[in-house]
Amino acid sequence: MKKETLLYVHIPFCKQKCFYCDFPSFANIEYLREDYLNALKIEIESRCKDIEFSSLFIGGGTPSYLTEEELRKLFNILRNVKFVHGAEKTIECNPGTINKEKLEIMKEGGINRISFGLQTTNNNLLKEIGRIHTLETFEENFKLSRDIGFKNINIDLMFGLPNQKLDELKETLNYIIKLNPEHISFYSLIIEEGTAFYNMYEKDILNLPSEEEERAMYSIGKEILESNGYKQYEFSNYAKSNKECFHNIGYWKLKDYIGVGSSSSSFINNKRIKNISNVKKYIDNININKKAFEEILENSKKENMEEYIFLGLRMLEGIDKRDFKDKFNLDIEEVYENEIISNIKKGLMIQTNERLKLTKQGIEVSNYVLSDFIR
Repeated sequence: MKKETLLYVHIPFCKQKCFYCDFPSFANIEYLREDYLNALKIEIESRCKDIEFSSLFIGGGTPSYLTEEELRKLFNILRNVKFVHGAEKTIECNPGTINKEKLEIMKEGGINRISFGLQTTNNNLLKEIGRIHTLETFEENFKLSRDIGFKNINIDLMFGLPNQKLDELKETLNYIIKLNPEHISFYSLIIEEGTAFYNMYEKDILNLPSEEEERAMYSIGKEILESNGYKQYEFSNYAKSNKECFHNIGYWKLKDYIGVGSSSSSFINNKRIKNISNVKKYIDNININKKAFEEILENSKKENMEEYIFLGLRMLEGIDKRDFKDKFNLDIEEVYENEIISNIKKGLMIQTNERLKLTKQGIEVSNYVLSDFIR
């Protein structure tokens, strides 16, 4: 059986770094963009030949921050990569960095799914979290995307933001639902080390909602989304029928994937490959020896099983026990009998002949449940 392989392309450039962002993205290095795309071309030609990919995800950073000319160059590079017929091809876009011409270039380049980073419809909150756009800009960009012909659009939304109130979150969700996107990512703010918010948190000047308020935001958000036709299929992701993100599901099912570009990661034949994070060093290494690897680690069978459980239980459908057996030549009950029985007794997990999944209560304390499976 032919292995499914996913392709991730990292574009590390941003107009401005958001206060919560710990992704490997950088502002004020625009002068490297041409050299970066040239290096990306070399890496893609070297690593992607003779592979037929099942999906593409162009992320960042802000891919839509590239100029029209740079976007054309990127899609010319990708033109020689093979994809299965009808492959899902996503690009991340930030409101305020796209226009009609850029969207047309994306469509001509084969993109069939756009992911907009909105986070909130409240303009004051947008400013407070370091976003460069307003709600009005986002709405113009969303409508323009529809006019160009994009029929599969995701919108990223966050809750638990500093100074965010429950009523403001409800307003955001109700507004977005009226736009009728196919997919909504709805996730909580996490304060990550190295971010502007982390520094503010350490100084105790970040006014975050309480744990109770954040739980209420999650519950009410889930209720609003599900009652409006969005099915939750993963902890933080909701979709209309058959509009789940195929690429992300591939990650959660531990499919093989190749990541190209600075900081990108790959998982191929049980090997974890990490690319150089420093953009200039990535470019130089590619130009000198055609490689950008910083680290290559071979996962043990135990590590792969733990990762499969950890990622698979994030999905509401849970883990396919036959898939586990096919991957590892072991029954899941044989490996994790005690953990499964213990969590079923606590009402945190359900088991059928085919699947293993978390209950509603299990999802609420998922960190606690998942830690049981990491030995």
